[in-house]
Amino acid sequence: MSNSENLIYFVDVTNRDGVQTSRLGLAKLQKTIINLMLDDMGISQSEFGFPTTRHELNYLNGNLQLVDRGVITRTKLSGWMRAMAQDVFESFQNVPRLNYCNLSQSTSDQMINGKYQGKKNRDDILKMTVEAVEAAVTCGASIIGVNAEDASRSDLDFLIKFAKETKAAGAKRFRYCDTLGYDDPQTAYERIYKIAKETGMDMEMHFHNDLGMATGCSVLGAKAAIDAGVNAYINTAINGMGERAGNADLVSCLLAVKKSSGFADKYNIDPNIDISKAWKLAKYTSYAFGVPIPINQPAVGKNAFAHESGIHADGALKDRRNYELYDFEELGRGEPEIVETGRMITVGEYGGIKGFRNVFKNLELEFHDEDEARNILELCRYANVHTQLPLTDSELKFIYFYPDIAAKVMTVTPYYIPTGELKKRIESSEKTMPGAII
Repeated sequence: MSNSENLIYFVDVTNRDGVQTSRLGLAKLQKTIINLMLDDMGISQSEFGFPTTRHELNYLNGNLQLVDRGVITRTKLSGWMRAMAQDVFESFQNVPRLNYCNLSQSTSDQMINGKYQGKKNRDDILKMTVEAVEAAVTCGASIIGVNAEDASRSDLDFLIKFAKETKAAGAKRFRYCDTLGYDDPQTAYERIYKIAKETGMDMEMHFHNDLGMATGCSVLGAKAAIDAGVNAYINTAINGMGERAGNADLVSCLLAVKKSSGFADKYNIDPNIDISKAWKLAKYTSYAFGVPIPINQPAVGKNAFAHESGIHADGALKDRRNYELYDFEELGRGEPEIVETGRMITVGEYGGIKGFRNVFKNLELEFHDEDEARNILELCRYANVHTQLPLTDSELKFIYFYPDIAAKVMTVTPYYIPTGELKKRIESSEKTMPGAII
């Protein structure tokens, strides 16, 4: 193994960046189950949402209650916010138990000019970000990361200055965001190595897959960080979910740093990670998003261990290492899965107590009395309305063991305080033309 004391960690951003996939999303209960599964897998951190977004607040606070109760023990839950002091103060007011945060700021001239339309320059960007970091320190954040949005198209000297000044203000990590998937692995290595070497900051690698190189850039970026003498934090999304062509895939990146020729036994990965949980996590996330896992997806795709041609089949049967680089058992695959083809009783929004009790009996979960059973049934009905999908065993068990938190994360209180013209229209009971809606 490597003599370096520095490690490669993983920060999963499915619940923050993955849910920004156009046309798709996750219910708050589903996001919670993903956090529980990430914790079970030993992933270092989950960027679990937006503390300034009001429909997230019950979910965010509810998941931090799971931390307080010792349910989530290994995965740090971090919030994402704009690098603006006002957003930081609002975030910690909304989610008081928040401990970890990443503050995001655009750093490329393209974005500074394109977004701010000439109203901000590099000095303004730097000042805003430093003030945001100072605000996070004031709020008691224990780990503060600064995100350089569009870092791959940003001036390298400015990135180094940006990192150094935010570090002096209290930031612990620098997130190199290849927001458009613009970098190639070699360029990513060179730029990240220089930033890490000159700043001494732990580095986060955040790569998008627009050119199909997110995994390659992520692992080379991690190599650069370790080679420069700091810790590496690879940002990933389960099954590569994310905006446009998606983010770096969690399982692909994990396997790349564990099994590839340039990494195996040369770089140290977070020892808490249990890759045998990968299959279960990938399947649940696919179900929750409603996006099938591609047949040729590394490790978890249906064909990842399938052999048909004569030479390949013969070779694999003689010795699996002939045509398999790693074992399917390592990923939690190989156990037969029972698919019910006869009578099936499910729990849904119109389910009754008899069928409900049958489902929970099969899960080997019992109720103390009829009142307890009917209370859990009501929550399960809400959960079905909430997810619009048949509930999984993990979801049913979560509701059974943590009904109060399940109720909390599924509750979204609309931010509805009409003002101005909207208030006038509502109060006047003004009607629009018939047929305008349908």
